[in-house]
Amino acid sequence: MSRIGERKLNIPEGVTVTIDDNKLLVKGSKGELTLDVNPLISVVVEEGTVKTKQVSPSKVANMMQGTVNSLINNMLIGVSKGFEKGLEAIGVGYRFNVQGNKIVVNAGYSHPVEVVVPEGLKAELVSNTEITIKGIDKQKVSEFAANVRKIREPEPYKGKGIRYKDEYVRRKEGKKAA
Repeated sequence: MSRIGERKLNIPEGVTVTIDDNKLLVKGSKGELTLDVNPLISVVVEEGTVKTKQVSPSKVANMMQGTVNSLINNMLIGVSKGFEKGLEAIGVGYRFNVQGNKIVVNAGYSHPVEVVVPEGLKAELVSNTEITIKGIDKQKVSEFAANVRKIREPEPYKGKGIRYKDEYVRRKEGKKAA
């Protein structure tokens, strides 16, 4: 039996949840998100709570119940509070620059790398080595942050590269002097 799928999700103030056929619509102060619910799962909206149930018990339905419940929880948080992911560039000459809907990354290459910010996301420059990506869709925020990080992943010897704000990079010792 799914433990996460059985939990009741409280709807925050100012958020409306509607279900039509197998389409879930969540509206809040920051925007609106939709989700196509798996036919094995039914979503029940009752006075301030959302609950997921299995239409017919099976192993796949059990897995999908937990997944759908987590997705709905992320949607509720996204439209009320939003999500953000911080990145920092560590290394000599490594820096970010935001120009409209583009992020220009200088990460030790012979040329600056330009990345277009997807629609629905916002990139804010904290300092020239720190950037924050904000949005209402957790998957889009995390995926875009991962793509920016992929430009120059942190390396274990000097620790240079682009890393998440809370990321710990395990350092290696390198060659020892003879």
